[in-house]
Amino acid sequence: MSKTYIPVILRRQIKEAANHCCEYCCVPEAVSFASYHIDHIISEKQGGETVFSNLALACRLCNLSKGSSIAAWHEFREALIRLYNPRKDAWHQHFQFRPSGLIVARTEIGLGTIRVLNLNDLNRVSARSALIDAGVIMEG
Repeated sequence: MSKTYIPVILRRQIKEAANHCCEYCCVPEAVSFASYHIDHIISEKQGGETVFSNLALACRLCNLSKGSSIAAWHEFREALIRLYNPRKDAWHQHFQFRPSGLIVARTEIGLGTIRVLNLNDLNRVSARSALIDAGVIMEG
């Protein structure tokens, strides 16, 4: 978690850009039991700056799973694949929801991000399924 101060106005801009939803798993902050984090997409540890283009709204589970990671290991290529970047990538290009709440990868970036952020943990899938059924999250 960042120790850098993020001004209130910048926090507000990030939340508005994210439509008050986690930019990784798409769960709205309004249905969460904890406030969402402002995530450094490229971590400060990796040289990322505290600017709008490098910040994203992340639920606690996504942010803690991601940590300072910026890539995922691709076992078949034996190479690193960058993670999904909410400021540069369109979510639906890399991911798709199933009615079950499962997030399916459309790309290698999506696949690596799902793995690193543990997006398809059984409890998270079950919770998203209920949110999809309630119309809170739209499957795509």
